[in-house]
Amino acid sequence: MRRRRVVQQAGLAGILAACAAPAVHAQPVVRWRLATAFHATLDAIHGGTEQFARQVGLLSGGRLQVTLLPNEEPIPHLAQLEALQQGEIDALHAVPSYFVGLDECFAFDSAIPFGLNSRQMNAWQLEGNGLRLLRDFYAPHQIVNFPMGNSGAQMGGWFRRELHSAGDLQGLRMQIDGLGARVLQALGGSPQQMAMGELVGALERGALDAVEWVGPHDDRKLGLGRVARHYYYPGWWEGGSQLSLYCNLKAWRALAPELKAVVEAAAQCVHATIQARYDLLNPVALKQLVAAGAKVKAFPLPVMDAAFKASSALHAELSRRNPNWRRIHADFSAFRREQNLWHRLAEASFDRYMQSARL
Repeated sequence: MRRRRVVQQAGLAGILAACAAPAVHAQPVVRWRLATAFHATLDAIHGGTEQFARQVGLLSGGRLQVTLLPNEEPIPHLAQLEALQQGEIDALHAVPSYFVGLDECFAFDSAIPFGLNSRQMNAWQLEGNGLRLLRDFYAPHQIVNFPMGNSGAQMGGWFRRELHSAGDLQGLRMQIDGLGARVLQALGGSPQQMAMGELVGALERGALDAVEWVGPHDDRKLGLGRVARHYYYPGWWEGGSQLSLYCNLKAWRALAPELKAVVEAAAQCVHATIQARYDLLNPVALKQLVAAGAKVKAFPLPVMDAAFKASSALHAELSRRNPNWRRIHADFSAFRREQNLWHRLAEASFDRYMQSARL
């Protein structure tokens, strides 16, 4: 029943319009239904999903037409994934970390605590072994994945009270998803998952002590800074939160080679565009938040150290009990080690100098 809602929300008019779309060429027209996990208020991401649908139609000369199903009310993420796996939709744009309850390895396609930044993630997936390892993992789930967006390193969230030590996390009720929630729990916190529209009210009532969302642009629009003033960074659980395009395996295999190339090219274009959009919008939004009274602070080093230790213990525990995790993490961690050796030299030193220079 829940899966049917994913398709039903397209509305009769949208479905009829998609079915009535004329073929541009004599070749058969393929029509895909694309669902998104993101409400339209998340404009940087949702706009990327819309861009993908448009570009596929243009690049294919109309041979592959993608109808984006509306996401006007909360739809359970697992219901969307089930609809994809059952072939009720053909593609889904989502954050893979939403699905760590099925298997923690989904997080490798998005972000793990103290993992890779967005550039390193690109390198691991597109030129390293990442995409191959993930495709092997996804095949039994009837998924073919493509990177399609990245927020960059996220903020650590909005807190009603100031943090001084790891002890301040004891009993902390915080909206947080993915594997970061398990680390918070290991540190004595109480991770919560609420719908986007409930977060501000929960902070106001004191039902939540903290909320992590995305970054300045999305956080300002949501209004989190009005009810919690302490804005911490970095989001150590999401050093570069990647979004993915999931294609139903059967629908993907049915595409002609040239249409597969179209999907890949459009996804890669949107992948770059979404992060560029965040990089443009976040500095402006951060200034607006500070002007409105936000107190921007780095997580205290004891908090970062405690989170790193708990994250390392979680990764080791998962390697012991999850064979998929053990195989992917071995490659991931070796790649991260080599990347950090390089980035700490030219990249990080250049960034540190430019960020302190009087421009």
